[in-house]
Amino acid sequence: MSLGFLGEFQHSLDAKGRVILPVEFRESLATGAVLTKVLDGCLAVYGEEEFEVLAEKVRESARLGVRQRQAARAWFSSARHFVPDKQGRFAIPQALREFADLERDVMVLGVDKRVELWNPVRWREVEASAQADIQSGIGLEDMGFI
Repeated sequence: MSLGFLGEFQHSLDAKGRVILPVEFRESLATGAVLTKVLDGCLAVYGEEEFEVLAEKVRESARLGVRQRQAARAWFSSARHFVPDKQGRFAIPQALREFADLERDVMVLGVDKRVELWNPVRWREVEASAQADIQSGIGLEDMGFI
């Protein structure tokens, strides 16, 4: 049983717009991964197999109508395949850096089946809101915590 990606790490973009994967994530992504936009203004890194599972769902959705085709087109066109270098680094294209507002520091989060890349300020805001919800009990029953 795989635990997936877990943890929170802070890294910095280098002069070439590359970020380094945490050591804990490198083996799972060593042969290749896909970087793409996701909801909430962050980027996601998927292993090739997990990306293919999602891609098939998007393909099926695209058959339903114009709006779904447009969403599929936007999602696939923003995606980038990469293979990390020997130091675990990969380049984030400028358009994706702009989408996620990544300038220097990057929060690299393990979020189960994907790795998310966040602007640190934006992540702290999202995290604080989520922690407040957890503290007040919102969503805990749905998540199976109580």
